[in-house]
Amino acid sequence: MTTRRRAAKKAAAPVIDPYLPGVGNFGYRVSRYELDLDYKVASNRLAGAATITAVTLAELTSFTLDLSGALTVSKVSVNGRRPAQFRTAEDKLHITLTDPLPAGAAMTIVVRYGGNPRPIRTVWGAVGFEELTEGALVAGQPNGASSWFPCDDHPAAKASFGIRVATESPYYALANGALTSRRARAGTTTWVYEQAEPTSTYLITLQIGVYQRHRMSKNGVEIAAVLPDRLRRAFDHDFARQPEMMELFTELFGPYPLSTGYTVVVTDDDLEIPLEAQGISIFGANHCTGSRSSERLIAHELAHQWFGNSVTAQRWRHIWLHEGFACYAEWLWSQHSGARSADELARHYHQKLAGSAQDLVLADPGPKDMFDDRLYKRGALTLHALRKQLGDSDFFALLRDWTTRYRHGTAVTDDFTGLAAHYCDRSLRPLWKAWLYTPELPPLDGWA
Repeated sequence: MTTRRRAAKKAAAPVIDPYLPGVGNFGYRVSRYELDLDYKVASNRLAGAATITAVTLAELTSFTLDLSGALTVSKVSVNGRRPAQFRTAEDKLHITLTDPLPAGAAMTIVVRYGGNPRPIRTVWGAVGFEELTEGALVAGQPNGASSWFPCDDHPAAKASFGIRVATESPYYALANGALTSRRARAGTTTWVYEQAEPTSTYLITLQIGVYQRHRMSKNGVEIAAVLPDRLRRAFDHDFARQPEMMELFTELFGPYPLSTGYTVVVTDDDLEIPLEAQGISIFGANHCTGSRSSERLIAHELAHQWFGNSVTAQRWRHIWLHEGFACYAEWLWSQHSGARSADELARHYHQKLAGSAQDLVLADPGPKDMFDDRLYKRGALTLHALRKQLGDSDFFALLRDWTTRYRHGTAVTDDFTGLAAHYCDRSLRPLWKAWLYTPELPPLDGWA
């Protein structure tokens, strides 16, 4: 085959999500990952075995998994047999089967791998597994999961997880879900976590540091903190109102979606922005200063447990369903806490957006702008305009219905607009056209 024909064939390869064209895989659906990891902090050395349970969606002779080129695969088996071939290239693990598997077949894939994990470079910066001064963290959004385990790294591909991680005993290791076992032996502690709820790979995290765990609250939902001792006093002040946030959000958005509670991690290093994971939020030491200056971010990350983590966008173009909703939760908390009302904040940010570039389409912002602050604020403004149209009772009933219907599932913008139609006796199409599909910023008033 000539180079030109090879290039044409590569260009014609199907794409799951045009925002991340090289990410995601065809031909199977994963139901569970079991990760058995050994991590050495000083040398940043990861040794892992991933057992992946899946079912084929079509007859398969070969398939791929997302996996960073920084990691080396030493052994692969599929249903207990060695494949005809496996190789890694372009951040993919390519597996060729000895015999085809029919559609609907069960598939158990075991991958043994290791190396020095590092972040994946993207247009949004470095994402994935990252060393800290004393430990490590995973910031998976949007495609960083493959920096530390082989996976189908797309938000629509949800699965349950079992995570076993062994590391040096001075370190605390936190992963998603319930801690089911913790065993220290010969200077190494092994931590075992179970994340039963279906979770997107980018929301699976690993946090390792010289931390202590503290229980904050068990008023309906257990809230815990994992952080260095030196930050405990500042944390107790800065994060003191989290239980009240939880109470407000469960009232407005519906029950907290996880059975295992909520954990906040504060790293000993500064972080540019906080990070969300399933059941976990991660903040830097710079967000924990004793000044309570990061409270809107604390509310934002908590709200993601409903909007983004439980109800997850099927494709990244629909990310306003994550960020617009979490941003609006900031405004709801502000009003509840006695600061500026949601309406005052809406008017403030509408004025700011009016002076910015008018080239962002909220329902399809493009990969470059999917984390642009304009998307966050315009998404929140869209919800405020909808609230004016529906009235408070129907608006919050809609949000609770949304988080219930799509709990631990995935959704697109049309799912939300279709559901909202049941809460209004007149057409919402003018509102959606103006706010979701037109670049120019609409007026804030006139939607009541």
